Amino acid sequence: MKKSLLLTFAILFSITMMAQNRAIFISESFDNSTMPVGWRIMENGTSNWSVSPSNYAGGTANEMKFEYDPAFNGISRLVTPAVDLSGVSNVVFMFNHYLDNYSGSHTLGIATSSDNGTTWNEAWSEIYSQDGQYTVSQNISTEDIGQPNVMFCIFYSGYSYNMDNWYFDDIQIFTQEDLDISLRSIDIGNIIEAGNVDINFKVFNYGLTPITSIEANYQFEGFDMVTENFDVNIASLESQSLSFEIPQRLDPGTYSLTLNISLVNGEEDDDMSNNTLTKTLSTSLGTTQRIPMIEHFSSSTCGPCVNTNNLMSTLTSNNPGKFTYTKYPMNWPGSGDPYYTNEGGIRRTYYGVSAVPQTFLDGMDQGYTAVSQNAFDQQYNTPAYADIRGAFTVEGSIITITADIMSYVEMNDVRAFVSVNEKTTYDNVGSNGETEFHHIMMKMLPDAQGSTIDINAGEYTRLEFTYDMSTTNVEEMEDLEVSVWLQNYVTKEMYNSHFLYEYTEHPHPVQNLQMAENDDNTMTIHWDAPESGNPIGYNVYLDSELVAENTTELEYTFPSESGIFYVAEVCAIYEDDMTSVRSVVGVLNTLSLEDNMVENHCSIYPNPANNHVNIVNNTEIRSISIFNCVGVLVDRIQVRGNNIELNTSKYDTGVYFMNIVNANGYSSSKKLVITH
Repeated sequence: MKKSLLLTFAILFSITMMAQNRAIFISESFDNSTMPVGWRIMENGTSNWSVSPSNYAGGTANEMKFEYDPAFNGISRLVTPAVDLSGVSNVVFMFNHYLDNYSGSHTLGIATSSDNGTTWNEAWSEIYSQDGQYTVSQNISTEDIGQPNVMFCIFYSGYSYNMDNWYFDDIQIFTQEDLDISLRSIDIGNIIEAGNVDINFKVFNYGLTPITSIEANYQFEGFDMVTENFDVNIASLESQSLSFEIPQRLDPGTYSLTLNISLVNGEEDDDMSNNTLTKTLSTSLGTTQRIPMIEHFSSSTCGPCVNTNNLMSTLTSNNPGKFTYTKYPMNWPGSGDPYYTNEGGIRRTYYGVSAVPQTFLDGMDQGYTAVSQNAFDQQYNTPAYADIRGAFTVEGSIITITADIMSYVEMNDVRAFVSVNEKTTYDNVGSNGETEFHHIMMKMLPDAQGSTIDINAGEYTRLEFTYDMSTTNVEEMEDLEVSVWLQNYVTKEMYNSHFLYEYTEHPHPVQNLQMAENDDNTMTIHWDAPESGNPIGYNVYLDSELVAENTTELEYTFPSESGIFYVAEVCAIYEDDMTSVRSVVGVLNTLSLEDNMVENHCSIYPNPANNHVNIVNNTEIRSISIFNCVGVLVDRIQVRGNNIELNTSKYDTGVYFMNIVNANGYSSSKKLVITH
């Protein structure tokens, strides 16, 4: 979580004297839902500023939002608390911001005051007219600097009606050291595909001295450290993105990564406290087709909504079967849409929507217009790490919904949202001239907060709901659709979405999917028929490739190689092109050829094991990786020795696979059964 700090120079001086010379006077990231203590708005626009649960400026939620309404023509100031700058001749003012413009140009600036805001001295200003994300880093040396009671402000100057919204985050005011690099970010997704992972990161030069070389290292827990030297050219208050030449090979699982900058220009820099970052990431068993989720805020009393609705109709017509869609009617402008509900209002607050029309694609703001084909294509071609399938039936006014969500990675504390929509409505006509509306949300189940779930990799979670739609605005029970999507509620990242099959029974998945080795260098995928329903066949995928289409068999055999990690998926196929959610399993082939080589003779005992297992090798063992029955890494241990006793009491009962690597780089793969 970002930290919000407001420190006087006197307090900081006692701290920084022991470690470094850089003093931080203001560091504000607007984590709370209200204006931070000591901050205020001066001159115009006192009601235009608020803390928003969004992250458009580039930090993490929350952030400060400045909106056009109520409109004014003049200056509005976001003012910091006063700080003591006695004896200070120069400070740096840095912040991130994002402009969502409507038309024309707007002036943004920084000013200082040492007389409680009676007089403001401008330190910097710039004219902005283009939508986008920006970072400002400015040296400030006005006549107020050096005074004991200095306030700073970010000021807006212009006609606010010509702007939609402006977002601000991560405001910092500090003095500079001579040599000071900061590790700004580790630029790897929280969820990535297994295999060779590129290690990318960004650094920022907080110091006065240009940086020409960096020594950095990274280490995944349980792996050896990788160190590299980088030739760079980073001026003061500038950043640069870098990438290690040596990637890390990762199997499916969850990993902790530490990245550190050890030397700058051949020496330690003046502040080592900002040189290290850690990150937890998950690697997947595989990927599946992404179905982009469109969320659309609109109203039948909104004139500009007409064109956006037309553009969205064109987009959906051009991309049949490739999208999921929910439209939320709003209660403004004017009287608003008659089909507005509080659940739509909750989603509006979640995204920080203050005007319509506004669209979101996979949780990302597309602005006050329709989703573009380019943006849609980019999302559609981005792999997804969860699969969603299901169906609904209707009897009278009662809708019954069943949805299965299968994940290729460990997902904890994610939200599953279910929206019952009416495809076309006519009775919510307003004042904008439209006579019909599409994908209108009628009810969210269980509500607009969704269902918080934990999903283990290779397993599926089932959601079931029954609801009486007579309590909603639904016009025709024969015209419903159900949207389901999986989302990280904090970051708004969308994992996948899908419309459910309509007015039909649920397509149940296969059961007991397993993959086993044979003695003839082959492996067999086998499964049981679904618990219910009558599939007409099965599709079998091996490492994401379709290898058997619409087979009626309950197994599939393929040639395999020792030490290779295989991922199998099977989905049941039903009439009318319906498919179940895919079931998935990953297995490391344990028929090791290296066991017959002089370099690596490995044995394990007892097997089955209870509380411990002994691993004996003729050469020194360096690492042991342990995978569960669906192929997810559950542990990786670095060791030194020929005879290793491993504590197995912490693992659940079941079948595991061990990959044992010796000092010469040879590996043995062993199956281990644990009983307690």
